[in-house]
Amino acid sequence: MNVVHLSTYHLSGGAGVAATRLHRAMLAQGVASTLLVGIPNRLERHQPEDGVLYLANNFLAEQTAFGRFVAERLYFLPYERSPAVRFGFSPAAFGANLTFHPAIQQADVLHLHWINFGFLSIAGLRALFALGKPVVWTIHDQWAFTGGCHYSRTCPHYQTHCYNCPYLKKPGDRDLSYRLFEQKKSLFAQHVPHFVPPSQWLGDDLRRSTLLRDAPMTVIPNTIDQALFCPVDRADANTRLDLPDTTTKRILFGSASVTDERKGFRYLADALQLVKQTHPELSLELLVFGKGKTYLFNEIPYMVRHLGILRDTDDIVAAYNAADALIVPSLEDNLPNTIMEALACGTPVVGFRTGGIPEMIVPGQTGYLANVADTTDLTDAITRLLTHQNPITLRQNARHFAETYYAEGVVVRQYVDLYLKSERVKE
Repeated sequence: MNVVHLSTYHLSGGAGVAATRLHRAMLAQGVASTLLVGIPNRLERHQPEDGVLYLANNFLAEQTAFGRFVAERLYFLPYERSPAVRFGFSPAAFGANLTFHPAIQQADVLHLHWINFGFLSIAGLRALFALGKPVVWTIHDQWAFTGGCHYSRTCPHYQTHCYNCPYLKKPGDRDLSYRLFEQKKSLFAQHVPHFVPPSQWLGDDLRRSTLLRDAPMTVIPNTIDQALFCPVDRADANTRLDLPDTTTKRILFGSASVTDERKGFRYLADALQLVKQTHPELSLELLVFGKGKTYLFNEIPYMVRHLGILRDTDDIVAAYNAADALIVPSLEDNLPNTIMEALACGTPVVGFRTGGIPEMIVPGQTGYLANVADTTDLTDAITRLLTHQNPITLRQNARHFAETYYAEGVVVRQYVDLYLKSERVKE
């Protein structure tokens, strides 16, 4: 069985990282796997890796891929409500035609991941589906069943028919979201892939959607290499990041973009002010990794150490191991890689009770949950974790949870069973 994964990115973005990890896990488990990458990030350009192919494999192809990305964004520009939503909506108007690519021709199973930003358009998806090969689609957000947004926030229209979209400058009954919804309706009327949401939360949303409520679906979590992401000595972690050894409690916040409103740093900043007021005896530091800085750092009543963008896996592992807890105040998220990575490193987690996060945290055992956007509840969850009577048990539980649900062998077996089932359906 020859599996070909399709992903816009290779080593950047949560979905790109998840796709690459699954590809690597399949190779490690003896599955013939290829990862076809649509757009090489400028920071990861053509990093050679076994089984990874770049669609943009020369200068001209790179410029063409970048041109598709630009065309996609320019297409949406007249419609966008504000720059804040610019990358939260994908019209899928531009993309590559992959039907004659050798990897696609040789594939027994096509496995789609996150394919936006000019990699695949609706027309490109239609052409791939027309090849008649089994198609599995791991969805990392809601885009597949909405009129273009990646996260619907509080909008319920995907459950009936998208229109009057809050992402658009001029929402209306027949706006861009309505038209794209109709295109997807036509697409899935001809071929419906087998969808794989990594969380039950996203699966429940899919089942509520008009477009895909009757589509075949299997929930399979993402995977992680637990030989790489593992507990290490705290002193060694501190040394790697040039952090002083201290008895001060350290909490960690990490995001691709620190200023992304959906990641909820505002609530963490407010909660830490309350922690200071209600538990003045606690000595804390905040570690932050990710792109960008925010004025909110100045509002935090504890030392903030900004670690910047961590690209080296050993640095990321060190950050988790240097912390007593990871805080994930996301307002909406699927199955965050940061939580999976922290658990594999034996670091307990505090997060909001939203998206797939409650599926990753067992309250009192691997961390604590708080009500969404509830600063007081978040404060309570943080203090309960930091004052837990047996933090070593919390760390052991976190690692055991990751080994049980996210180990490479566990996840790959579920996918292989699904591939075999999909092949039999095609026959």
